Amino acid sequence: MSNVRNSLTRFLGVMPAYSAADDALTTKLVTFYEHKKDSSVPSHQATVLLFDPRNGSLKAVLDGSVITAKRTAAVSAIATKLLMPAFAEVLCILGAGVQAYSHYDIFTELFTFKEVRIWNRTKEKAVKFANSVNGPVQVCSSAQEAVTGADVIITVTMATTPILFGDWVKPGAHINAVGASRPDWRELDDELMKNSVLFVDSREAALTESGDVILSGAEIFAELGEVVKGTKPALPEKTTVFKSLGMAVEDTVAAKFVYESWSAGN
Repeated sequence: MSNVRNSLTRFLGVMPAYSAADDALTTKLVTFYEHKKDSSVPSHQATVLLFDPRNGSLKAVLDGSVITAKRTAAVSAIATKLLMPAFAEVLCILGAGVQAYSHYDIFTELFTFKEVRIWNRTKEKAVKFANSVNGPVQVCSSAQEAVTGADVIITVTMATTPILFGDWVKPGAHINAVGASRPDWRELDDELMKNSVLFVDSREAALTESGDVILSGAEIFAELGEVVKGTKPALPEKTTVFKSLGMAVEDTVAAKFVYESWSAGN
């Protein structure tokens, strides 16, 4: 990701990718603005440009914010299917923004949890989330309360220092760490990072962009793709962390799918 930054912690990212297998060429333009106060504007906004790889002509302009939310949650769901404990009953979501909603939607569609919990630093947003989604959600007054006993934990926060601590986490739980996408930002503490089996979407990206990985010194066990291909084991009996940073090719595949679905209907 290429970034343009000023003193107010604002970023413009350019994420180009080509997939030969899907015959798809895209670039995503994404802005990230850290809001000091609650805002109706999302922290991340994006646009995806889909090109014809044969001649470079622009085929479509797509809502990258929706694609980002959906594809990120989909990748987390794949990681969870492979890494979560065999009998997962409690889902915990830390954060109540766009990614919380997209993760909730796909996780409750694909998995059967007896209990779903949410915590957010601004409790009103957590209450709004619980009242907005289809299904019962318990609003917790602290992150520790939400996490205790949870089998699957999703962190989708704007935290810059840890909000999830290893001594809270149930042994054998699976964590999808989606926030803290800067090398000096954290969501997970050192104890959790070092005492879990760590999976990432990209080793290269994790070692340059993830503060949770860089600052903890945790060893990366495998990329998620290696587990999907069967070249590395999933180890669902262990406490596992999937550090998600997002890859441009995910946007490419998703954009091509959306475009072809739209084209088929028109």
